[in-house]
Amino acid sequence: MELKHLNEKEFEELVSNAKKPVLVDFFATWCGPCKMLAPVLESVKDEVGDTAEIYKVDIDGCMDLAKSFGIMSVPTMIVFKDGQEVNRLVGLRPKNLILEALK
Repeated sequence: MELKHLNEKEFEELVSNAKKPVLVDFFATWCGPCKMLAPVLESVKDEVGDTAEIYKVDIDGCMDLAKSFGIMSVPTMIVFKDGQEVNRLVGLRPKNLILEALK
């Protein structure tokens, strides 16, 4: 299942107002580790089902959003609960660590 890509407006609607945990993958299309992470995140989404949401943000298309969260390298995954950042994973991470971060 391909993950939804967010723009700045959708980010506000879908992340800030979410009632369940949300993981946002800040990525770039030119980033090798980001490409390797994509199928891992799709697998995570399949496993968590409706208990959490996973979205992607292209840092080149949403520079202001990436800047507002201090994204210095990609991939960077941020977990939000009730619209607040609760966890941050920088770099390629294995599925089990991503699942743990969502709990």
